[in-house]
Amino acid sequence: MKERILGKTGRAVSEIGLGTWQLGTRWGDPFNKEEAWKILEAAEEAGITFIDTADVYNGGRSEETIGEYIAAHPGKFYVATKCGRRLKPHSAELYTPEAIAGFVEDSLTRLRLERLDLLLLHCPPSSVFARDDIFAELDRQKRLGKIADYGVSIEKVSEGLQAMEYDISALEVVFNMFRLKPLDELLPRAAEKNVGLIARVPLASGLLTGRYTADTVFGPKDHRSYNREGASFDKGETFSGVPYELGLEAVEALKQLFGTEQLAPIAIRWVLMHPQISVVIPGASRAAQLRDNVRAAQLPPLSEEQMQAVGRIYDQYLRQSIHPQW
Repeated sequence: MKERILGKTGRAVSEIGLGTWQLGTRWGDPFNKEEAWKILEAAEEAGITFIDTADVYNGGRSEETIGEYIAAHPGKFYVATKCGRRLKPHSAELYTPEAIAGFVEDSLTRLRLERLDLLLLHCPPSSVFARDDIFAELDRQKRLGKIADYGVSIEKVSEGLQAMEYDISALEVVFNMFRLKPLDELLPRAAEKNVGLIARVPLASGLLTGRYTADTVFGPKDHRSYNREGASFDKGETFSGVPYELGLEAVEALKQLFGTEQLAPIAIRWVLMHPQISVVIPGASRAAQLRDNVRAAQLPPLSEEQMQAVGRIYDQYLRQSIHPQW
């Protein structure tokens, strides 16, 4: 497993990390702590050193389980967690310095840490990215030694560009073969400002694995069923905002391009072809799934012809509907 530097943090982290929205569970299913533990063990064995979590994942059980694991295996993982989505309603008015301070203390408790490695604002409303008081509180938490570094997780490229006007160390963004807009301005600006980039949703909620068909049925509590139009949160988190049937057409074109039905490792390798990306964080609901994902680290680089062909597939199927939205 190769390592990359995470921006201003100066920390070397594995280029493939672990996203834990699904840790120990498939979307909508009950949390399985035993399986979650197996996934963390598999991550350590695979050489993964970067874990991404959030205070809302599995109602806090993701943070708690990670906290138990790192207490038993100190020094193995660099953990990024996120805050803000616990606010009900999730509105800009409820983002206050006091709320941020409370989130920090709660995550410290669940993760069993004295200092958070990295705290990200968890896709807040767009206006929050221009709030001096919120970023001043993050600075204060850093001075207090409660957090080592901070940054943001975004939905829109414009939010990331705005957030980089502050002294953030890292930025998390949806970036995959179905979401190319970050290439235009975001990746170059992050490199210029030495902001580490964390690429999330690299498999477009599983669509880029190549395993799904028009007959695939997702459970009623799975966001791939109920959030396709953004009923509960930004629809860009579900299949990267790509209409499902259109995504299947684009997937078939990618399968023809790469000559395989197994797209997941290739999709992750595509993300890693961009040196501005510090770490890509595919999720895993089972240990075996994690092992499949890390195969991407052993793949040879994609050719320039393949990279250009991915761009043409995006232009043909997705640019018109996807590019303007995020």
